[in-house]
Amino acid sequence: MWRKNFGLLAKGFCIGSVDVVPGVSGGTMAFILGIYQDLINAIKSFDTSWLKSCVGLDFKEVLTKPHFSFLIPLGIGIVLALIFFTRIIPLPVLIQTHPVAIYSLFFGLIIGSILFLVRRFNVLIILKQIIFLISGLAFGAFVVTLVPASTPNDSWFIFLCGVLAISAMMLPGISGSFILLMMKKYAYIFNAIGHFQLSILLPFITGVIIGLIFFSRLLSFLLKNFYQQTMMFITGLLIASLYVIWPFQQRQYEMIRNKERLIDSMPYIPTEWSNDVSYAVIMMIMGFLLVVIFEWLAGKSSNVTE
Repeated sequence: MWRKNFGLLAKGFCIGSVDVVPGVSGGTMAFILGIYQDLINAIKSFDTSWLKSCVGLDFKEVLTKPHFSFLIPLGIGIVLALIFFTRIIPLPVLIQTHPVAIYSLFFGLIIGSILFLVRRFNVLIILKQIIFLISGLAFGAFVVTLVPASTPNDSWFIFLCGVLAISAMMLPGISGSFILLMMKKYAYIFNAIGHFQLSILLPFITGVIIGLIFFSRLLSFLLKNFYQQTMMFITGLLIASLYVIWPFQQRQYEMIRNKERLIDSMPYIPTEWSNDVSYAVIMMIMGFLLVVIFEWLAGKSSNVTE
């Protein structure tokens, strides 16, 4: 049991670490680690019958029905990562001082996960479901290349931002913070969090909760009934996310609550070989090898279980 809990804590730590990185989705890391569907099912376990148990003060049902054995160690790992990479090793600072190395590592991780994902399906399945791969690629490309527009500050729109941000965060390849940026509410929401402005936070948090409830069920339904099509669509999203994870970008930052935040980036291809290019290649290989290790450990674990 302790091995399982430690493993979940470590995976939570990985998910929390990428949540600090602009443009990288925690859903992507959950997907790479092989716990994506388990995470969706765990969120889905907070259903209407659980709410009825809360109202009826059925504490046994309240404490046993949700997948707490999965969520608690995973959540602890996420919180520890957020603390570690903001207080001890400030990853947001490293992203600005060493963006090529950090983004190259995640680029290699995503490339590896795409290749291993495609490997699970034979050529006939891929050709049969190619339209879903293309659809995911097109949708992902549309989202990551959106130009921020002027948007209202009304409560209904803040609520919508919460729904879309958490829904995007659950999809591999799309960052929730990136969605807030596209909806021109990244600074607005972060300022509200920093100053604890309930008039903004309440509709946003409500939107997050509603998004979690409905979108987790939609994803669970799709994975259960249209597994191949959903996985092909997700693969397309992952491919599209490489656009914003590409290490060589012209990045634009903005001061938000006395901290520089990434607000825009434009990828480019280096024309000459340099130390940065060498570092990028090394880190991409390391990222790819990490996925190989994850896959090997996951396979070994499933063999032991069987």
